[in-house]
Amino acid sequence: MSKPRILVVGSFVMDLVASARRTPDLGETVIGFAFRTAPGGKGANQAVQAARLGAITDMAGCVGSDSFGREMIQALKSSGVDTSHVKVSQELPTGVGHIEIQDSPEGVQNRIIVVPGANYDLKPSDLDWLKEGIKSYDMVIMQLELEMETIEYVARLAHDAGVPVMLNPAPAAALSDELLSCVTYLTPNETEAAILAGIKTDAEGRLSEDILKNAASVLMSKGVENVIITLGDQGAALCTEDGVRIIPCVKMTDVKDPTAAGDSFVGGFCAGISAGLSMQEALQLAVHTAAITVCGYGAIPSLPVLEQVEALMKERNFKELNDKLNNLK
Repeated sequence: MSKPRILVVGSFVMDLVASARRTPDLGETVIGFAFRTAPGGKGANQAVQAARLGAITDMAGCVGSDSFGREMIQALKSSGVDTSHVKVSQELPTGVGHIEIQDSPEGVQNRIIVVPGANYDLKPSDLDWLKEGIKSYDMVIMQLELEMETIEYVARLAHDAGVPVMLNPAPAAALSDELLSCVTYLTPNETEAAILAGIKTDAEGRLSEDILKNAASVLMSKGVENVIITLGDQGAALCTEDGVRIIPCVKMTDVKDPTAAGDSFVGGFCAGISAGLSMQEALQLAVHTAAITVCGYGAIPSLPVLEQVEALMKERNFKELNDKLNNLK
């Protein structure tokens, strides 16, 4: 098997990140201790992660004709992502994300507001080249930071061509049964899974194992083939008709910033499954990849390369999985 080829149709967002010991309440100002900008966006993050793990990765999306847009494209090119299908909008600016990092003795948490900007200028007509080109890919990855009609258009093209579709349903939004019927892999977090399935989380925003199974059953009844629910520091739940299998989180001692951890997980899983790993093997690759990401600052700057992930898996006694990653080298 040759290296897998992955297409990401998704968002570009320049992250504006402020860190403080606590985030402000409404009407309050707090003093922070750090500020930085970093290229990100769920689509760009997932594309870079897949590329850094060795997959041949193309990105389709839209940036503005501004300095943020130029910086975003350069960041992807530097990581080996093909950006020849990225549109430059003359009407809207590059998307931005306002990120608040609360770094306290209790742990590190974030809050994010995304202003999509040029991401919403990517239209189905900009992707008509996929009517013929879609068949050359082993996987199509999408999220929900684009217009829904664009997402649905690409999902249908991929599904009809027999190309697996990974949909990361974030930020949470209502999804049509038509879209869900085209999805091979759906990766919501607990909150997103509850919203999509019409099920409530507990007081702490968590789902019990029984509720996880019920939520997955609802989604699979709409045509989704595989449901993987990410559980934050608890890992991920692989939900099948046979039940729920928890893939534990890889604990790290130097957690700095959870931004892009979910995107790192998705990129890692898609690179692995496209390279021939089993579902459980691809999930192990994903959780180890995400574990390294939370130990860095920013989105794209914190995403690891394959050698880093292999080293962590060896350290955590998953060396046998390293021997199965030849299709990514």
